[in-house]
Amino acid sequence: MKPVLLCLLLGLAPLANARQAPTAAVPAPQVTLAAGSLRGQVQADGSVLFRAIPFAAPPTGANRWRPPQPPARWRGVRDASQPAPTCAQPAIGWNNALAQRSSEDCLYVEVQTPRLDPAAKQPVMVWIHGGANVAGGADVLPSSLAQQGVVLVTVQYRLGVFGFLSLPELSAESARHASGNYALLDQIAALRWVRDNIARFGGDPAQVTIFGQSAGAQDVGLLQLSPLSKGLFRAAIEQSGTAGFGLPARSLGENEALGAAIAQRAGIGATQRLPALRRLPFAQLLKAAQGVDVPALDDDGYIWLQAIVDGQVLPRAPAALLADGAQQRVPLLLGSVAQELTYGGAGGAEARLRRDYPARAAQVLAPYRDAAAEPDPRYGDAAVRLATDLTFRCPALAVARAKARQGVPVWHYEFDLAAPGGRVTHSAELPFVFKGLPIGQPPLNLQRYWAAFARSGDPNVAGLPRWPAFAPTQASLRFNQDGVQAVTGLRSEVCALLDLP
Repeated sequence: MKPVLLCLLLGLAPLANARQAPTAAVPAPQVTLAAGSLRGQVQADGSVLFRAIPFAAPPTGANRWRPPQPPARWRGVRDASQPAPTCAQPAIGWNNALAQRSSEDCLYVEVQTPRLDPAAKQPVMVWIHGGANVAGGADVLPSSLAQQGVVLVTVQYRLGVFGFLSLPELSAESARHASGNYALLDQIAALRWVRDNIARFGGDPAQVTIFGQSAGAQDVGLLQLSPLSKGLFRAAIEQSGTAGFGLPARSLGENEALGAAIAQRAGIGATQRLPALRRLPFAQLLKAAQGVDVPALDDDGYIWLQAIVDGQVLPRAPAALLADGAQQRVPLLLGSVAQELTYGGAGGAEARLRRDYPARAAQVLAPYRDAAAEPDPRYGDAAVRLATDLTFRCPALAVARAKARQGVPVWHYEFDLAAPGGRVTHSAELPFVFKGLPIGQPPLNLQRYWAAFARSGDPNVAGLPRWPAFAPTQASLRFNQDGVQAVTGLRSEVCALLDLP
């Protein structure tokens, strides 16, 4: 191979004595799918990235609040070098840049493959982003995680009012008399696209791991409980989120009433309500959905984090499905950050605790009050501790216990580390997952655990400290500035009482 071409393919600067030789342009890598051909980009590490690949038709106009429809075919070679828009979302501060380039036309996947070879059969990791199911985007590629020999796929899915609205009219037009979980239907459609297409990118459709963080982790949990996603993945990772987020589920009727309230806030009455809502500019819908009160929640930022029991995507509440073992029995890796988020302002977590656990509230609160005057060096002050336990840590441990009882392989972690200059809080692990930041001395790489799990359903791999399985001792692996330590019985005195998954 010519020296210049070799350097370009490896992402290296051409040799000095080669600059004077005539060079030919390196052809951009291409993949041909049933819908058409794509032109991607070679990255500096030699991987290949394909952006903004449609996995469904735009969910606009008549397709607003309908299950995802097949994408249109295209002629010629589609340029796949520019990122997809994020899904329509309100600007709420942290996501302002994402909101500015958001659109209803957003059902796209992006693929980064370390080896563009249909015979490679590399494990596949499908990322579902967080953002409270109301905001955010899948802007994590390119990622050094691909250097671990995995094909990365990111998914954009409908958010907020576009992804979760229910109305009696929507339920009536459904063959299953269901509405409200369009975001999850998008994710299922994306997983079907992966099954049908990922081999062209060098991925193995029989070796798919779904992973997500925050609301994305909740969606990963719900996909394990949905009968519609059966057989589309073989392992799952939940980072700081579970199927229920420790909240009681919302019934279809309750979600339909919430949808009617949003329509009323948009100035649309009951007559011809659905056609009028489908014609409404998306900015007006976003505005109408912002700030709508949900009586069952003390923090309305969680409005789309209550699981919706629609009878189709989710047949029953997550707690009931988990208790009955009605799930895909795939290996699960899950955990949380030592200090996540507060909930509902001052007293919000306590109010939620008293509502959801009335018989146990006093017993649960006792240790927090005993230590209220002095923050815990690892877990923070009493408010952060209670909110983290109630929403993240104890739900994850409840899921781990339920799955372990049913013989599902489970690995649990606690992340007590931050990127340089950052702090230990919600999302602290993301730079370690996608950028490979080092942990401890001698440094270890979290990506190796994640990739090993995607490869075999077990995070253990030669050269890394052993990660004990959760069962039978309720073991966890703690990541902190010193590296990793195996611990057992995390917050057991509290989490034994908080059992909503």
